[in-house]
Amino acid sequence: MTRTRIAAALAAASLIALTGCGANAGAATTAANDFPKKGKSIEIVVAFAPGGAVDTAARLVQPILEKELGTNVEVVNKPGAGGQIGYTQLTSAKPDGYTIGATGSPSVVVSPLDPSRGAKYTRSSFQPLGRQVIDPAVIAVQPDSPYQTLKDLLDAAKANPKSLTASTTGLQTGEHFAMAQIQQTTGAEFAPVHFSEGASQATTAFLGKHVDVLVANVSDVNDLTKQGKARVLGVMTAERSPALPDVPTFKESGYDVEAGTVRGYSAPAGLPDAVAKKLEAALQKAIEDPAVAQKMKDLGLQTSYLSGKDYEQFWAGQEEDFKKVLPLVQKKD
Repeated sequence: MTRTRIAAALAAASLIALTGCGANAGAATTAANDFPKKGKSIEIVVAFAPGGAVDTAARLVQPILEKELGTNVEVVNKPGAGGQIGYTQLTSAKPDGYTIGATGSPSVVVSPLDPSRGAKYTRSSFQPLGRQVIDPAVIAVQPDSPYQTLKDLLDAAKANPKSLTASTTGLQTGEHFAMAQIQQTTGAEFAPVHFSEGASQATTAFLGKHVDVLVANVSDVNDLTKQGKARVLGVMTAERSPALPDVPTFKESGYDVEAGTVRGYSAPAGLPDAVAKKLEAALQKAIEDPAVAQKMKDLGLQTSYLSGKDYEQFWAGQEEDFKKVLPLVQKKD
């Protein structure tokens, strides 16, 4: 049983003691067993703009969730502040199962760790329901860029620090951490440009040549490379991405840098156990659905399912890891 569920159970026990009977608990159990009520929609809050990998993944699982839960499921985009606006809305919702959200690290993990962000939530404000995917980070340039290799690009950024602009999807997001790790490991310093509404906004700026370098995830550049609109110079993972088999990893190019984004689904903390079990089962069915997994693969995304409990443990481990590197992205850029 998770910490949040223990808290919920203790709260329920206290209520029974105060009222002197179990009638309310019985009513709550009945309500949970009736979840979801026919005709009442479930919202998936996506903390980034439409068109990015987070939004696309949520829209792929949406029809399977509707089938499994027997009610309408709507994807609602709440972009801004590198995901913080959406996460605030998610954790402020009533924990009744009718509001869940897509959660991605490092943004959801890091934002409450930095006091300057003023986040109204912490890790314990979320109840993880299941992990869907790990999406490695990449670095790409324009097709006509003079930089032919990763070494060419990093050498130029070392020779003239901050002379090349590079995109992120917001302060302290995966791309921002990746950029900081590159600087720490190689000495190459880019000038970050934060597009806080998400990957689609960053990609649009790159295609318009408003930034020199696109720091993104494999899923963000999969179609761009096929269309000849971007040239990926390196993937920040231990092994080559199946979606980009011809692109060397940073390690192959001599740079020990691994970075990426992890995405899953969570609810506001305090869900009744019966509701949580229904949502977790439906999400597992949707995430592991062969057609969904194939579409994710076509987008360059490898499904990596974890249960709610295992996702929660993974999240806690990431929190400890990001605490160590947070100072790298707290400097004023």
